[in-house]
Amino acid sequence: MEIIETDTWIANWLWGAPLIVLTVVVHVGCLGLFTLRLDRYLAHHKPRRRAFVWTFAVVIGVAVLGATVLHAFEGVLWAAAYRLLDAIPDKKLAMLYSISAMTTFGHAAIYLKPNWQMLGALESLNGVILFGLTTAFLFAMIQRVWPAVGQGPKPHP
Repeated sequence: MEIIETDTWIANWLWGAPLIVLTVVVHVGCLGLFTLRLDRYLAHHKPRRRAFVWTFAVVIGVAVLGATVLHAFEGVLWAAAYRLLDAIPDKKLAMLYSISAMTTFGHAAIYLKPNWQMLGALESLNGVILFGLTTAFLFAMIQRVWPAVGQGPKPHP
């Protein structure tokens, strides 16, 4: 008996690889749109030095909220695939499993049907890629906003 059945292995990859590509393209596209809008905003609205902390907090807060919503949407895509494949019997459990797999948290006592378990591992791989992109994006946002508002408040002499 083989540990991994060839047909099952192939089916998992045939579903997983396109889902990874789709979610990465959606993720990069949305982060790119946010960056373009931020650049436009900063080009037309020069925040005053007094508003530094407020501007910085709002931009980073909106970026984090947007990234969180984006990750949730990508989790929905994976959960929909699990339901379509009948890998998990319930849509709420599919979403919980998806977010758990994407974050590599993995503590929910929910399991994919045995023939789809590789798909869960592929979603975890996808999550690592997506969270890496999000981390790079947030770092880039900090680098964009900080100089745009004059390096923040200067200490008094």
